[in-house]
Amino acid sequence: MSDSSAVRGSRDDRSGEPRKRTSIPTFYRQVVAELRKVVWPTQDQLVTYFIVVMVFVLAMMALVSALDLGFGKLAFAIFDGSDGV
Repeated sequence: MSDSSAVRGSRDDRSGEPRKRTSIPTFYRQVVAELRKVVWPTQDQLVTYFIVVMVFVLAMMALVSALDLGFGKLAFAIFDGSDGV
């Protein structure tokens, strides 16, 4: 199959008839069925994940702040405007 025919093809099945829309109650039942398959984290896992994410975010904030401060001081040193005399 060439790329052009893959792009031009429709999402409908090949029978030529468009697919029917799913009704709202059927959609809701499917959503609930999918959510039952989800493995939800325990409270201990949730606390651990929260701490890991917070530490990572704080570390990234510190890194970006340090780089901002460093580049800011470098820019002021280069473009200070004083003649150095």
